[in-house]
Amino acid sequence: MILRQAAQALSRRLPATARRTSPSLLLSSSSVGIDNFVLTPSVNLQAKRDIWVWGSPPSSSGNRRGFADAVVDNEHPHESHWAQFPMAPPDPIIGLTEVRDYVLDIKAYLNDDFPDKVNVGVGAYRCDQGMPFVLPVVREAENELVAEELDHEYSGIAGCPNFVDAALKFAYGEDCVPLNENRVAGVQTLSGTGGLRVFGEVLHQFGHKHIYVPGPTWGNHIPIFTNAGLEVRKYRYYDNATCNLDFSGLIDDLRAVPEGSCVLLHACAHNPTGMDPTMEQWKQISNVAKERHLLPFFDCAYQGFASGDARKDAAAIRMFVEDGHNIALVQSFSKNFGLYGQRVGALSVVADTQDEAKRVLSQLKVHIRPSYSNPPRHGARIVSKILSNEKKTDEFVEQCMGMAKRINSMRIKLRNTLEELGSSRSWEHITKQIGMFAYSGMSKDEVVALREKHHIYCTLDGRISMAGVTSKNVEYIARAIYDVTEGK
Repeated sequence: MILRQAAQALSRRLPATARRTSPSLLLSSSSVGIDNFVLTPSVNLQAKRDIWVWGSPPSSSGNRRGFADAVVDNEHPHESHWAQFPMAPPDPIIGLTEVRDYVLDIKAYLNDDFPDKVNVGVGAYRCDQGMPFVLPVVREAENELVAEELDHEYSGIAGCPNFVDAALKFAYGEDCVPLNENRVAGVQTLSGTGGLRVFGEVLHQFGHKHIYVPGPTWGNHIPIFTNAGLEVRKYRYYDNATCNLDFSGLIDDLRAVPEGSCVLLHACAHNPTGMDPTMEQWKQISNVAKERHLLPFFDCAYQGFASGDARKDAAAIRMFVEDGHNIALVQSFSKNFGLYGQRVGALSVVADTQDEAKRVLSQLKVHIRPSYSNPPRHGARIVSKILSNEKKTDEFVEQCMGMAKRINSMRIKLRNTLEELGSSRSWEHITKQIGMFAYSGMSKDEVVALREKHHIYCTLDGRISMAGVTSKNVEYIARAIYDVTEGK
């Protein structure tokens, strides 16, 4: 009774934060114990803080079960739990359109009141009026879904089966042998980002310590794989001096990576450079991957959007499968279907047998369940409705081609205008690149000058989203680039 009263008295002396629990290894000899618990005062002399420990005492082996402590700062006893959180750096892309931009302490796009400001940083398609664009076939499919008055029940852990089937046929082709032999394990994911994270975790669980990505690569690849527990290493990909693919460096680096390593490959429209290997070069990459028993992991975010031809954009994926690689593939339907906010994606793995595919699928689901349980259904239903209908698929291809053509026409116009202005630099790479982005070759200082002098916003590596270039602003952008690169 005396011990209980003493413990309660001591407990009342502690602020609420000190009665909360967190893992600890602290224990002093002067403890007040009740039943199977102790309340232990101790002092951290270096921090000049009272430390109270509350939990189950050590066992005979010296281990404590569920032991906990709380730190009381005598100088700030009621400080917020979050007071010590530092401000994280902004996302280098999304931060361009946030109200504040902490990068380089300059005003971000939304806080800029200049009437002719331009955002060519974020990778989302815009029509020639600079407005978000919904594909007519997507709107049609969405209206049909609304009319069907479907329920909003959970999908399974692996997502909507009809969507997964349609997504895999879209990438691998309906004549794909492993697909027709049920040797491809596939799940719906939270767009490409979610699929990357799930597969990174699976790689880490099953013994992979690192993953190789091209230098440069999409900025989010690195934190995704790092947070999944992998060391991110780079292989050479782009030569900044020539604004071209560093193919010899790429091949040399792949030949030097440890056997069995996982290598990330951009299926088409490499982000950020827009510079893709030719089919002959892809064949050489496939051969080296076979020699080194590498695991090719394709990130496919622009199928159909890159060239306007979905088959052409999937050619590298299909070649690797035909060559006998058991590839992994992540797909995003944000860019090509314009479903940015719906987070529609798929992750698949080619296996040797049906049984192997089932086992792989089970492991993918094990990682999905505690992460996000199951994916959303609406966007997946839209994609499934389009790709399962021949007429709608044809409409999608035509509309996707329209987006690709508009971007390509802006590439030509931007390059021609820079050359007409008398630029001393070569801008040939702008029209050699493909997809949403142009890797301009501008330096960080030139990008900053572009923002400060001309109110044009792109990422600090000089990547320009060609989707933000329109017939109305292309000449203004070209003159601004000329100004900051020529110093005139």
